[in-house]
Amino acid sequence: MPNTTDDQHSGDPNYVVGLDLAGRRVVVVGGGSVAQRRLGLLIASGAEIEVISRTVTPAVEAMATSGQLRIATRAYADGDLDGAWYAIACTDEPETNAAVVAEAERRRIFCVRADNARLGTAVTPASARYDGLTLAVLAGGRHRRSAAVRTALLEALQSGTVTDDSEPVAPGVALVGGGPGDPDLITVRGRRLLARADLVVADRLAPPELLAELGPDVEVVDAAKIPYGRAMAQEAINTALVEGAQAGKFVVRLKGGDPYVFGRGYEELEACVDAGVAVTVVPGVTSAISVPALAGIPVTHRGVTHEFVVVSGHIPPDHPDSLVDWPALARLHGTLVLLMGVERIEKFADALIAGGRAAATPVTVVQEGSLRTQRIVRADLATVAERVRAEGIRPPAIIVIGPTAGFTAGAPDIDASADHRQ
Repeated sequence: MPNTTDDQHSGDPNYVVGLDLAGRRVVVVGGGSVAQRRLGLLIASGAEIEVISRTVTPAVEAMATSGQLRIATRAYADGDLDGAWYAIACTDEPETNAAVVAEAERRRIFCVRADNARLGTAVTPASARYDGLTLAVLAGGRHRRSAAVRTALLEALQSGTVTDDSEPVAPGVALVGGGPGDPDLITVRGRRLLARADLVVADRLAPPELLAELGPDVEVVDAAKIPYGRAMAQEAINTALVEGAQAGKFVVRLKGGDPYVFGRGYEELEACVDAGVAVTVVPGVTSAISVPALAGIPVTHRGVTHEFVVVSGHIPPDHPDSLVDWPALARLHGTLVLLMGVERIEKFADALIAGGRAAATPVTVVQEGSLRTQRIVRADLATVAERVRAEGIRPPAIIVIGPTAGFTAGAPDIDASADHRQ
């Protein structure tokens, strides 16, 4: 655990050590917001925790209800630390905190005093856990500095800028969801694995900024440029993944959104499994939920909609290969999120109206959601096709249909007529 110092002569004097508290009694005096913040890591440590406080926050009460700790709803009394291995004094009463520290010193129990760290016998570092590591940073009581360094270390590990393992990644394939487009919306695990890739097979909708972060020795295959039609392209992608792994490389298949939401991810997993290639699936932030959210639209809302349905629009409702029951969708009252449907939006709107959905049902179309170039068109089922054509909306775009599509509170100040490409 790193312990940062102001300089080599006058730094933090505390000795940093990891405590094994599993099954050992820990007493927390105080049940407010400070205690609430400290309890999560104590619970994760497996400690036997007792909170002593006249009142506790609802979150602390919920921890007790779920069996994660015990609460004694009363004031602290001398003797409460009997049998404890560790204590935290975090009330809003300095005299009580001082009494807890005094008892702890008599009993030779290390004790954190939250209101004045220098008056306790232990200090809580700015800490984080990452893939089996515990990071803890002290900065001589300068809490903002220790928190900033902790966060920087964590982000460096998460992004792959700093690696915690000098060993190369074993050959195999990771199917990674890159999120809706903004590179900041890839998952922590996805970004970490991407940073360790030898070969990346990237979709057209995968965030291109992520590829710019790769080292010069990383081979990148643009899956969008694999020829011979969509079916043959998928077969060629499967082959590229398998052959890359069999050649001893760690291969990342980088997709937009989530690999399993109309991303053919399971087909690629099957190809890897059939070839005996180890494969890992890293879920992504799906555009079906995130893009509406970034446009100010919740796909569910209490008292308005109890369901939402995500539908592929890659084939029209009247196509013989369509597996969608459009009349059934039309009878629903909730939110319909339509992906890959902007080029045939007239047919989808007509099918829903014919099935009984009101022509005045709100519709919002979001092009290039999460990106600087995001554009939004608001209409209803009767007029959405005309509006989309008039505004020149093109793929990739998400279509949201239903009551929540008409929500505007918190929506960005963006519309289709604005110029977002400057």
